[in-house]
Amino acid sequence: MTAVATAPDRHPLGPLENPGRIGGLKDVFRRRYLLKLLVRKELRVRYQGSALGLAWSYVKPLVRFIMYFYIIGLLITHNLENRPLHIFSGMIAVSFFIDALTSGSKSVVKNKALVRKINLPREMFPVSSIMVSTYHLIPMYVILLLGCGVSGWKPDPLAFLAAIMAFVLVWVWGLGTALLLSAWNVYFRDVSNVVDVIQTVITWTTPMIYPFGIVKDKLQGTHEFLYQLYLCSPLTNAVLLQNRAFWTPSTSDPKAAAEEELPSHMFERGAIFIVLSLLFLWFAQVTFARLEGRFAEKL
Repeated sequence: MTAVATAPDRHPLGPLENPGRIGGLKDVFRRRYLLKLLVRKELRVRYQGSALGLAWSYVKPLVRFIMYFYIIGLLITHNLENRPLHIFSGMIAVSFFIDALTSGSKSVVKNKALVRKINLPREMFPVSSIMVSTYHLIPMYVILLLGCGVSGWKPDPLAFLAAIMAFVLVWVWGLGTALLLSAWNVYFRDVSNVVDVIQTVITWTTPMIYPFGIVKDKLQGTHEFLYQLYLCSPLTNAVLLQNRAFWTPSTSDPKAAAEEELPSHMFERGAIFIVLSLLFLWFAQVTFARLEGRFAEKL
């Protein structure tokens, strides 16, 4: 009797797929209702037991702006017109990114019970943390626009373009960083220490506390490599775009203010960094997808 070779059985519905690997970021935004529930949960947890609740998201930026106005605007000598507005407009971009960095890096570990029990896109957690950070941008922009109104803000079309580019830049880089660090944090718990270091570096390598004109005067031409290296930070470009959107149109001579405080080819740099941010987001998504298969085991 001769053995008859048979082809291996094929599943009638096609190859089996990992049920935990659903659809990545695309599936996160397809399940908007679930994302909305996670965002609400994050907001409730953040303000749980607070007397003012969500009102703190307006009180804190208002107090910051008042402090900048009185301490820097009235007591500290400086050469920039509307210096408090200059600082606050840049602070918005920096605060959003740092908030996205800290909350996003902990998002998967913090929701480990859901990771173990529920079949959903794991990207849902860093995305929900970014959405919470985005929610807290609203009161900051409200306070900023009030300050702009008091300062005589006269925006041109490029100001609105700069504001949009700055938001896209910090949002996409923030989401990519949250995806990357939230996945690494499952495997290496010292990511929180790395985040602390990054926060310190960000604070002093972006033209928020100090004007960009100082960097421009000291490095451009004489130390051109360091000058270009300084401008290679996406967050620096986001801060400068914020200044172009809100601070420059509030000065008495916007053209002179832009020449003194902004780099050349700023919009071209911003467009390049937006493209790079999308590539970085793709890389972060691919890395997250490769690591998330063992999340439940590691947690």
